[in-house]
Amino acid sequence: MTDDDFLLDPALVAPPRTVRIDFDDGSFALRSTTALQPYARCIGEWLERWAHETPDALALAERDDAGDGWRRLDYRALRQAVGAVGQALLDMDLPAGQPVVILSDNAIDHAVLMLAAMHVGRTACSLSSAYSRMAKDPARLHGMLRALKPALIYASDARVYGASLAGSDVDAVTVFSRHADAHPHAMDFAQLLATAETPAVMRAFADVLPDTHAKYLLTSGSTGKPKVVINTHRMLCANQQMMAQTWRFLAHEKPVLVDWLPWSHTFGANHNLNMVLCHGGALYIDEGRPAPGLIDRTVRNLREVKPTLLFNVPRGFDMLLPFLEADDALAAEVLSHLRLAFYAAAALAPSTWRRLEAVARRVRPDRPLWLTTSWGATETSPAITTAHWKLDGAGCIGAPLPGLELKFVPNGEKLEMRVRGVSVFPGYRDAPRETAEAFDAEGYYRIGDAGFLADPDEPARGVMFNGRVAEDFKLSTGTWVSVGTLRIRLVSMLAPHVQDVVLTGHDRDEIGMLVFPSPQAAGLPPKALHAHIADVLRALRDEGAGSSQCPACALVLAEPPDLDAGEITDKGYINQRAVLARRAGHVARLHDRDDPAVIRVH
Repeated sequence: MTDDDFLLDPALVAPPRTVRIDFDDGSFALRSTTALQPYARCIGEWLERWAHETPDALALAERDDAGDGWRRLDYRALRQAVGAVGQALLDMDLPAGQPVVILSDNAIDHAVLMLAAMHVGRTACSLSSAYSRMAKDPARLHGMLRALKPALIYASDARVYGASLAGSDVDAVTVFSRHADAHPHAMDFAQLLATAETPAVMRAFADVLPDTHAKYLLTSGSTGKPKVVINTHRMLCANQQMMAQTWRFLAHEKPVLVDWLPWSHTFGANHNLNMVLCHGGALYIDEGRPAPGLIDRTVRNLREVKPTLLFNVPRGFDMLLPFLEADDALAAEVLSHLRLAFYAAAALAPSTWRRLEAVARRVRPDRPLWLTTSWGATETSPAITTAHWKLDGAGCIGAPLPGLELKFVPNGEKLEMRVRGVSVFPGYRDAPRETAEAFDAEGYYRIGDAGFLADPDEPARGVMFNGRVAEDFKLSTGTWVSVGTLRIRLVSMLAPHVQDVVLTGHDRDEIGMLVFPSPQAAGLPPKALHAHIADVLRALRDEGAGSSQCPACALVLAEPPDLDAGEITDKGYINQRAVLARRAGHVARLHDRDDPAVIRVH
């Protein structure tokens, strides 16, 4: 069956069916014509089901200590571990209403503790390891812990994470999988795993309700200070049901993933891990990352496992592509079982899309690769839309999933998107003012993104993403600059020598561009890189791009985006607001017409 045949088979992929509702104030809404079907009461129902129906099927795998093989856990063993740790949590009699906080990277022990907490009605909260393992200053982590008030804190290794906890003044049980004896009063995770499960676990499990808090996730901070987002079991289970009704092939093809995306974010945890658990699939935890020195591990894992679904952020695909383009045998193995390649969390450059398609055409000419995407947020658990048809290129984010209503409200020169439905969060934890501000008078969540219909006459053709409303700015001429749209075009035109760009020019008479060079640019003389940037800007100007569509100046930055400073998230995308605030001096230089380091197109 070819890719096109697959997408046209309604037994495997739901046909796009969307209705538009127009309102008197000029706004309108989109809904799926498909009703949302019943979904699980709580996350633990998936685990109970597969432990009973397919106990010997692989659930989770991670590299063993030697790095040569895999430590594997089938559904029977996973359920046994969850039961043991769940019992241990009950035996501790932890204070009610205080979460189990997990600090370290994705791992089997991390998954077991997270699932065990939810199984017995506790709330789990995975924090990015960047706050503790990679941060130079633990003050931000300490502030988060004080705000969360955890009952229990877990990390994989006391020698790696213990120092970051020192001085936090948080009264919580502390647990480590390794070297627990190196941290005062800490417990070894093996003690939890050795606990004998009693009927108390299933009694606690029976008390878990759809609106019980399952997880707390922190927002990425791309729009300001991170907030604690409440994720209920209802939200998470309903969202997987929405995807199951759309990607119908999941009922017949258990997903196999090689995935690095962190469980501290909704993409890796609620979309990817939950999809595996919902359908009884297998997740191989990828210790690699889209970063120099780590992407090689991802390549190795993909080659060994041959996943059926490949989820990544755009930077992940950009880092993976040079390996696939240079080695047809590798590309053929990695893509051999792949049903789709899926990107989210940031916009994909058109050049990346074309390169992915070209590799697929070369190594599997009879089976075009389905490139697709979705759109959502931490607050929507996560998917609001998905593109369940063949796309011609990047930009379209799909159509609303069953059970959700997507509203478009005129806002300046854009249409602001808002969403309402069963998988939208109830609010931010302990933040009534921020919660009230997040919703409009009709109960729609104000996500802050803009979009428009790909075809105004046919809403089933989906929505085109149009950037974040808050990122756009006006030039001194009063002309709006659409930051998201222009940024993607520039990154694509400057590929592969530019990792990302940040646009400037608020209340100025011209657009400026701060440039983060890519690793591929390291082999270029500075003059050659500057000439390439100047040529691209000149080409835009020669095409007739006006002042709102073409930067007049650019400055190449020597320092990469700083994770500690919040300039880049651990999913690999740029936080424009943080970059502009931290590099105000560079912005001033950029718009200084006499600075010799600035690339200027006259």
